[in-house]
Amino acid sequence: MCMNAFEHVFCSSSFWRYVSQRRVLPWLLVGSRLGDHVLEIGAGYGAATADLRQRAARVTSLEYDPKSLAKLKARIKSGVGEPVCGDATGMPFADQSFSSVIAVLILHHLKSPELQGQAFAETFRVLRPGGVFLALEINDSWLHHVGHIGSTFTPVAPSSAFAWLTRVGFSRVSIDFRRGGFRVSATRPREDSEAER
Repeated sequence: MCMNAFEHVFCSSSFWRYVSQRRVLPWLLVGSRLGDHVLEIGAGYGAATADLRQRAARVTSLEYDPKSLAKLKARIKSGVGEPVCGDATGMPFADQSFSSVIAVLILHHLKSPELQGQAFAETFRVLRPGGVFLALEINDSWLHHVGHIGSTFTPVAPSSAFAWLTRVGFSRVSIDFRRGGFRVSATRPREDSEAER
C-alpha cells in the first residue's frame, strides 16, 4: 500500500481537510449513529479525525504509513483515542472493540480485491454487534488512474464490495452513488440476529 507524492501533498492540505469536514463526512455519516468508539481506518494526516472526535467520545485512528502517523500524532491531542500504526487487513484490535468503523478513500490502496475482502472481514471482526461500517470510495476512471500513477490503485467495484460485505456477515448493506464516487454502509447484525441465520 503506497501513495504517490501528489496524494501526500493533497491529503495533507488544508483544502482536503475542508472538503472532508464540509462535504465528505456529512454525506458519509448521514443517518448513521457512530456510537461511543469510532475506528478510523487509513486516517492519513487526519483530515477527518478532528471532526470525528467531535462526534464520538473516543476515536482510534489506524494508519499504515509511519510518516503519516507521526504527523497525525503531532496534530491531535491525546485523551480521546490514540493513533495506531497498523494494516486494515490484520488489525491489532480485539474482537468487537468498536461501535463504528469509517474508511475514507482507503480501500483502493490495498493491493488486490482479495486484500479488500480481508479488510472487510477484519472490519466485521472488530465491530460490535449492531455497529456500522461506513466507507467512501472513488470510481474506476481514467482520471483516477492518472492521479494514482506511482501509487497503489485497485479500484473497488461497488458490486464486489456488496458481495464481500454480505459474504463476511454484514447486513443492511447499501451503496449510494455521487459523481466520482460512492458511499458504502453496512451493519454487523446483533447477536440474536446472527444466531437466526
